[in-house]
Amino acid sequence: MPIAQNLNRRALLKMAGGLGAALLTGCDQLTQDQTVRRILGAANPVDQTVQRALGPNALAAEFDEADLSPKFRPNGSTDPDNAAYQAAAGQGFSDWRLNVTGLVGRPAQFSLADLRALPSRTQITRHDCVEGWSCIGKWSGTRLSALLEKTDLKPTARYIVFHCADALPSGDFSPPVPYYESIDLNDAWHEQTILAYEMNGQDLPVAHGAPLRLRVERQLGYKHAKYVMAIEAVESFANIGGGNGSYWADNGYSWYAGI
Repeated sequence: MPIAQNLNRRALLKMAGGLGAALLTGCDQLTQDQTVRRILGAANPVDQTVQRALGPNALAAEFDEADLSPKFRPNGSTDPDNAAYQAAAGQGFSDWRLNVTGLVGRPAQFSLADLRALPSRTQITRHDCVEGWSCIGKWSGTRLSALLEKTDLKPTARYIVFHCADALPSGDFSPPVPYYESIDLNDAWHEQTILAYEMNGQDLPVAHGAPLRLRVERQLGYKHAKYVMAIEAVESFANIGGGNGSYWADNGYSWYAGI
């Protein structure tokens, strides 16, 4: 990455409520540390404002094939303990369908073949994890905007929610809860926001979210939801999860997580 762009990323992280300092700790420690939770939560309005000031169409840096990381570290879940998911994976996802519901005029289901037939995009980008590591990978997938056009998004829709096959702990002695993530319509229509079904020229591996994962390149890695099973257009988060827009936001992280 050019030095100027690298410095720009660092500046944005510092402006995002001290998020840069939080990069030195792991996700488990982050969710348990109340001080870090407050820092991450406070970052949300700042990093969103800063990034939007750069323009709604500003692109994350893209790279060349020569820049690809020799090994791309998987983040979060790597093999969901979910019976329906495991059955679909056992069939090579041939019977898998992406459900699109909520505030859409035409609720629909899409197979992988259906998604591959929609307008797509390939991009080589850097994945920045809140744990402090980065990797560069090549992603190909359906442009989310193309899918939303197919389903006739209603005027009352404000956010797109991604429901996933994996589940994560919800607290001490509590059963795991389904993982979910969301973005607003500015990011849903962004050129680099895709539903990736390929990584580095191959079908997306299970450890990296097969058969489909979100790539929203101007956000930190935990926004890039893996194992996407359903998409829901909503007006608010009030009746979803803890009401904050994502699993990690329910646990004190910044919802926007811009970089």
